[in-house]
Amino acid sequence: MRVAIIHDYLNQYGGAERVLEALHRLYPDAPIYTSIYDPDAMPAHMRQWDVRTSFMQQLPGWRRHFRRYFLLYPSAFESFDLGDYDLLISSSSAYAKGVIPRPGALHICYCHTPMRFAWRTNDYVERERISGLQGAILPLLLTYVRLWDAISADRVDQFVCNSHEVAGRIARFYRRDAVVIPPPVELPPYAPQSPASFYLAGGRLIPYKRIELAVEAFTHLGLPLKIFGDGRDRARLEQIAGPNIEFLGWVDETTRRDLFARCCAFLFPGEEDFGITPLEAMAAGRPVIAYAAGGALETVLDGVTGRFFAAPNAADLAVAVARSRGDTYDPDAIRRHAEQFGVEVFLERMRALISDTITQSARRSPNR
Repeated sequence: MRVAIIHDYLNQYGGAERVLEALHRLYPDAPIYTSIYDPDAMPAHMRQWDVRTSFMQQLPGWRRHFRRYFLLYPSAFESFDLGDYDLLISSSSAYAKGVIPRPGALHICYCHTPMRFAWRTNDYVERERISGLQGAILPLLLTYVRLWDAISADRVDQFVCNSHEVAGRIARFYRRDAVVIPPPVELPPYAPQSPASFYLAGGRLIPYKRIELAVEAFTHLGLPLKIFGDGRDRARLEQIAGPNIEFLGWVDETTRRDLFARCCAFLFPGEEDFGITPLEAMAAGRPVIAYAAGGALETVLDGVTGRFFAAPNAADLAVAVARSRGDTYDPDAIRRHAEQFGVEVFLERMRALISDTITQSARRSPNR
């Protein structure tokens, strides 16, 4: 089959892009269609891919202001000519699922989440600290995006998603069922180490990750905390951090794995749709202290691979950390749990789903 892969944007590297890498492994010759592409922000191996961008690549200042162009993304994805492809696989947390397949083509969407800013606008405005005239107008403008998002869901033949949490949102917002296939987690060779004295947090330092809860809690506790990663929230976090907190910035993969392997525990204070970084810590045999919401409820086993804190505030996190210092965990059991989410498991499940979807489609439409 002639296959194309569609992804929202390629201007930052995170969990969605790791899923994209795995999908590309399934179809290494498939072109990647996306709205905008910044090669300098992506891993070097992606520069060898056949990446095809929309007209938005020519907009002024898109690297800095790509969020402000949100009304143009629907047109950008609808403008792609995908008439040559029999199978479309979209990787979408926003607009990519809105492409228009040719009649008879099959569209499978791996939905990381229905777009948060459209369906949970008030939460988005509060979290991003949007105020004034922009905060007043944005909800009105997003009404159009929300309507388009609901209508374009009908262009998808099969939804796949990363967690039961997201499957519930797809059912509520799109009135569609979704198959749950957790995203892939890289499993490096397992070499358990004795933990050092520091705790670990990190990833993209942006507001919804709620890293400030870890900063506030550890500033109060006085325990050593290392934070890896970068993002627009870093300056604010550094301002409120005590001297026991170290910001490492961007770190390479080898350093990341070493940090996971040596930390006392990994902190996951935000509510996310799934969350790959906790499983990366578990792959190294280290426990996770997570906010009891979202995808963490499907990956962290309380008392086995870590512990939860119930309220999204620094005080509750600090109490969980203090209590965890008396916990005992089996690193081998934590690693075995993480292995259920490995890349090969993901690829096997996706191959089976794609094959079943193609077979079912052929039965419904013999001439397709």
